[in-house]
Amino acid sequence: MKWVKPALWIVLGGALLGAMIWAFRPQPVPVEIAVVTRGAFVATVDDDGVSRVRERYVVSAPLGGQLLRVGVEAGDIVERDGALAVIVPSAPAMLDPRNRAELAERVGAAEARVQRANAEIARSRVAMEQARIDLERTEKLAKSGYVSPAVRDQADLALQVRQRESESAEFEKHGAEHDLAQARAALARAKGFADGHAPGTEWEIRSPVAGRVLKVLKESEAVVAAGTPILEIADPRDLEVLVDVLSTEAVEIGPGAEVILDAGGGLLLQGRVRLVEPSAFTKISALGVEEQRVNVIIDITSPPEQWQALGDAYRVDARIVVRREEDVVKVPVAALFRDEGGWAVFLDDGGRAKKRRIEISRRGGLEAVVQKGLAPGDRVIVYPGDAVEDGGRIESPQTGRG
Repeated sequence: MKWVKPALWIVLGGALLGAMIWAFRPQPVPVEIAVVTRGAFVATVDDDGVSRVRERYVVSAPLGGQLLRVGVEAGDIVERDGALAVIVPSAPAMLDPRNRAELAERVGAAEARVQRANAEIARSRVAMEQARIDLERTEKLAKSGYVSPAVRDQADLALQVRQRESESAEFEKHGAEHDLAQARAALARAKGFADGHAPGTEWEIRSPVAGRVLKVLKESEAVVAAGTPILEIADPRDLEVLVDVLSTEAVEIGPGAEVILDAGGGLLLQGRVRLVEPSAFTKISALGVEEQRVNVIIDITSPPEQWQALGDAYRVDARIVVRREEDVVKVPVAALFRDEGGWAVFLDDGGRAKKRRIEISRRGGLEAVVQKGLAPGDRVIVYPGDAVEDGGRIESPQTGRG
């Protein structure tokens, strides 16, 4: 029976060795799995921007004097020619010949601005009429099948842009006429003082346009010089969105491009690019890197009742569509990694990772178009870490332990 004790030790040693091998064997790497699909691919340029009123008017002091406390507040609705503030002009300044000469020059400048506004209105009306004729011609061609719907949409967008330009020119004319009236009244008041006549001691500042007060720049009573900004007025219902993008991305964006606007709180709006500014500017990023960026102006095309809560200078996230392809094989960008100068993915091959090199033709923010190497239904590992190796065991919530 001497062999029983050694045999027992052998069995115990084997069991201990087996337990150690089991404990220290390579464990499956937990991964996330995504499925390769076929469908429409949309490439976008994503960046944040701000909403802004299309036309704003800064009301300034027409002459120097004592500005009384402004009676309107931000958010108040004002009518055209409605009273905004009162200035008590300074008599010595009125009696100064140099001041009267400056007021006369202001009248001349205001008259020139009115003439320029009239010329701009005439130009914009001609351009709008030409755009309307082009749209009617394009619609006839589209019905006959000679041009694509995209060309028709471009003509429609061109007409909308010309209409906006015409509205802007009209707004500019209203402001110019108001400045001219203020300048003439100030000059008349100065001449009255010089002739020994002082028709009243208060000067009422009136609104040049109908709209809403955006900001009150001078709330308290104070002595101001001629030209000092007092408040801003605009129509908050006439909004556009300004987004600055990298210049390398701006080359892909053109007027008429579709835009998805996220204003937060679940508010998603539709828009179209109206203008890509021709000049870039330098901006320092959050990481301290100099970037060349370009302003992109976007019109909101969703019905106005959907964005009544949106105001001036609100943050808006924009997704500008730069490319759209139908019926293509798509893979999540998170599954891609560089391999010998190309692209590769890890497939889920029965619980083991299998590396496969692929070719892609287009990459967006979330998805990439596959030219070669994958088929719809293939299961790929997204966000593969350093622990994932070719042939290594993997596990995922979708498949369980490999």
